[in-house]
Amino acid sequence: MTTQPLKKPAGLLPTLAALVIIIAGAKTASALLVPFLLAIFIAIICVGPFHWLQQRKVPAAAALLLVIAAVMLAGLLVLTLVGSSVNDFTSNLPVYQQKLQGQTLLLLDWLDKIGIEVSKELLLEHFNPGAVMQSAASMLAKAGGVLTNSFLILLTVIFILFEAAGMPAKLKAALPDSNNSQASFEKFIHGVRQYLAIKTLVSFATGVVVTIGLALLGLDYPLLWGLLAFLLNYIPNIGSIIAAIPAVLLAVVQLGPVQALLVAAIYLTVNLIMGNAVEPRMMGRKLGLSSLVVFISLVFWGWVLGPVGMLLSVPLTMIVKIALEVNDSTRWLAILLSSDAPAEAVAEE
Repeated sequence: MTTQPLKKPAGLLPTLAALVIIIAGAKTASALLVPFLLAIFIAIICVGPFHWLQQRKVPAAAALLLVIAAVMLAGLLVLTLVGSSVNDFTSNLPVYQQKLQGQTLLLLDWLDKIGIEVSKELLLEHFNPGAVMQSAASMLAKAGGVLTNSFLILLTVIFILFEAAGMPAKLKAALPDSNNSQASFEKFIHGVRQYLAIKTLVSFATGVVVTIGLALLGLDYPLLWGLLAFLLNYIPNIGSIIAAIPAVLLAVVQLGPVQALLVAAIYLTVNLIMGNAVEPRMMGRKLGLSSLVVFISLVFWGWVLGPVGMLLSVPLTMIVKIALEVNDSTRWLAILLSSDAPAEAVAEE
């Protein structure tokens, strides 16, 4: 009796090699790739208002001008309101770090008095609270640095919106099975647009509420922390924690421990309401990712594209998941990326 040799997956190694080359190329070209990714996300969000204006008999050129003017106004407003806060916070950062380190040493002295011995040198070497505030300032500075390519981003958005009107006809002429291919493409675009539009709206509401709450408590730079909450709300679960840490640490230095607890309570309340009540209700269906997938995507896209890649990590992964859901042969991969099993699979159990 002869045993049949195992068949090796011939296409696996070339696929993995191509994937490695693509990732290496994306990492090398991240300075060019990040502005284009931002332009694509902005364009997808703008497609909805653009089509809405066209349905109201507004000419395409006028509709495009209105949408682009709204985008430019929003960007100018953010730069005007938050730009000075970023500069002031960065200049005052050494003072805050010194005060925070002093309070950390006082806490260690108090622990020592009650019999809990902690090595100051070891703790400050491996856990430096001031470094968290430095990381937040660095992330905002690098995210703002991308806006130096704002003209390139704006031009790309304009051309994408112009192409959006004629894309269905091009797909119909180019693809062999045009009806099925166009239906899959429209389903994919609708899912991506729905996710990005709703996520942006919920993130904006989160940033506004956080800004108002911190301003009422008297914390410095509330607009800065509101912007950080808006950006990091794109990262579910982990993002809200990352956004809260620097604001809570600043509250410890500026306002005291009790007010710092109130700041933490504001972040916790806002994210519980927005993440567990408002967003799922607006989505209409659960588009959640597994917490492990969120963390891995955060590390992976942050490594490939830098700090901005961390902000884009979950939207990029969500686009991949939505694309996998459209095709029956790859839907199983989308299920593995999801936070919950499908309802029909649970019912069968």
